[in-house]
Amino acid sequence: MVDSLWIFVAVGAAAFQALRFMLQKSLSMGTLSAGGATLARFLFSTPFVAVFALSYLQLQGGVWPSLGDRFLVFALVGALAQILATWCVVALFQHRNFAVGITFKKTEVVQTALVGFVVLGDKVSFGGLMAILVGLLGVLVLSDRPESGAGLKRFLNKGAGLGLLSGAFFAVSAVGYRGATLEVGSDDPLLRALVSLMVVTASQSLGLSAYIRWREPGELRRVVASWRSSVWMGLASLGGSLGWFLAFTLQNAAYVFAVGQVEVIFSILISVLVFKEQITRREGAGIALITASVLTLVLFL
Repeated sequence: MVDSLWIFVAVGAAAFQALRFMLQKSLSMGTLSAGGATLARFLFSTPFVAVFALSYLQLQGGVWPSLGDRFLVFALVGALAQILATWCVVALFQHRNFAVGITFKKTEVVQTALVGFVVLGDKVSFGGLMAILVGLLGVLVLSDRPESGAGLKRFLNKGAGLGLLSGAFFAVSAVGYRGATLEVGSDDPLLRALVSLMVVTASQSLGLSAYIRWREPGELRRVVASWRSSVWMGLASLGGSLGWFLAFTLQNAAYVFAVGQVEVIFSILISVLVFKEQITRREGAGIALITASVLTLVLFL
């Protein structure tokens, strides 16, 4: 049960993330800019993360764990990459519908496997790699837009570019976060996840707030004014981020993200039930391939 705990944690994180993206999309549709909606995601989760982390730390004796020399490097690089990735996803919503937009970013799985191997030496099995490639095929099917032209032109559109870019940033972010959790001197996976998450969200809120105030005058005020809806996004973000961080302490980041592709299923439900959007047969085929990828990966592991 302990060995498979990361799978259940990753599925839970994916559910929370789908909910958070739904709320984020709503905010970006006229209420806030892409940057403002991205900031709201971090700003309104930071207090919840801090309270949770400090309360748990107190329950464990109140002793701050030692941090390795590379902790801040991993945490801050991961934090910046996540900001850029989230910004890309918010912008992506203007080009594709909700479920497909979320699926585009799932190229992060393949890219995370590569980045994880280069940076941390994390390896994937042959079976795991095959499952990941099936998921990639699903993403390519989803990115194939007949109205965009023939051949490669079908894949060379702004939506696909934003999806691939967000996947690259999320890959760097995931590997950075896994590296950070491994630098926390504790045998308690939850404590390692919470300490890393608290440092990351605080840095993201401070850094992005300063940037938004500089580049988008008045937007910071609108973000704060949106607290009635943004606070729910903050809570959803806490659930998702804590789930990812905890899973990263237990397993290779590529495997975690591969299982996390079940987020697509949750996104479909949200897309149809909340945003009243239609899913085409081609998009359904791509989503089916991604689902098969997740199931295959679980069986191989």
